[in-house]
Amino acid sequence: MATATVTRTDQDIQTDVLDELTWEPRVRPNEIGVTVTEGVVTLTGWVDSYAKKWAAERAAHRVSRVRAVANDLAVRIATSAEKSDPEIALAATRAVEWDAFVPIEALHVTVADGWVTLHGEVEWEYQRRAAERAVGRLTGVRGVSNGITVRPAVRADGRDLAERIVDALARNGATEAEGISVRVHGDTVVLEGLVHSVPEREEIERVVWSAPGIREVHNHVAVGR
Repeated sequence: MATATVTRTDQDIQTDVLDELTWEPRVRPNEIGVTVTEGVVTLTGWVDSYAKKWAAERAAHRVSRVRAVANDLAVRIATSAEKSDPEIALAATRAVEWDAFVPIEALHVTVADGWVTLHGEVEWEYQRRAAERAVGRLTGVRGVSNGITVRPAVRADGRDLAERIVDALARNGATEAEGISVRVHGDTVVLEGLVHSVPEREEIERVVWSAPGIREVHNHVAVGR
């Protein structure tokens, strides 16, 4: 029996994104405008924290068949929530110090006009992302630039690494690994294929980053409509 292919229009996707924003308790959907062109969602308007901007973007990504999100939301900090750059820098430093996944000794934090920039080196991608999450939730932060680089302590073993990555993807119930191509070139992994959603695409990349010795992941997996 043939399976029918369901094509969702931009209007369908827009309706679902608006519904998802309404379902997301961390944002106020009446503050956010949504337009969709060929599966690419654009968010406009303003929110009162960087954390809410991030939450709105994640909500849009959760909608099926969204191919990409252009987050044009502006962050306007309320007067009562404004913090000076030294206050934000101190809070950001403490936030990464208290995060068990972040090696603070290898990182540097700078703040300008409420915008936090992270520099340094870590061994794993999850550490890089944990540092960004830790400072992105802080009051008074207008944005985050993550300049942390991943420099593994071990060398990637490319002999059977591609097979091990494919096996790891197959074990993961959140992805459909059958349609994903994995190629390893030294310490770089190249991914290709087609998935149904951005979260699935990101989960595939997360799994790949868990491979030892990987410094770069080129994720060319596309989101189909």
